[in-house]
Amino acid sequence: MKKSDRVRKVASETMEKIRRIARHIRNVEDNCLLLGEKLIDKGEIDLGHKLIANGYIHDASKFHGIEWEHMVPDEPLHEEGAKLKLKLAVQHHNRTNPHHPEYWGGVQHMPRLYLAEMVADWKARSEEFGTSLRDWVNDGAAKRFGFGKDDDVYSEIMEFVNLICEKPFENISK
Repeated sequence: MKKSDRVRKVASETMEKIRRIARHIRNVEDNCLLLGEKLIDKGEIDLGHKLIANGYIHDASKFHGIEWEHMVPDEPLHEEGAKLKLKLAVQHHNRTNPHHPEYWGGVQHMPRLYLAEMVADWKARSEEFGTSLRDWVNDGAAKRFGFGKDDDVYSEIMEFVNLICEKPFENISK
């Protein structure tokens, strides 16, 4: 492969990675804006304002260091050490970004601001993957992060979910 072909290939791969990260960040930013506006309308002005601000800096760490180098979901994981590098990159991301439960030592310890940003992030991911946010909260997240429907953190999470998501269709065939 000629040098110019290699440069074009690396440039193309770099831009695809940037587009993917930027698209996710824009989705979260939009969700933070929507949820923040609704919180402000409810009278939680400071929380709404801070959430909107967080949307503009969400996941900035993905552009640097181990996260930039190894947090690539469609990179082949059959290479020696690739799975470990990805695991370490995800672990670094989760432990350095306060919208992840791992940063706080568990979802139950998260301040309300970061619970709201987490829901905005989860909504973006559910849209990107074509899955249900409510199903993720009730099945995936509850199991992964160890909370149940009777827990206060579940109530807070669902408050944000209900503010940010349209109400599901009701079954009218009954």
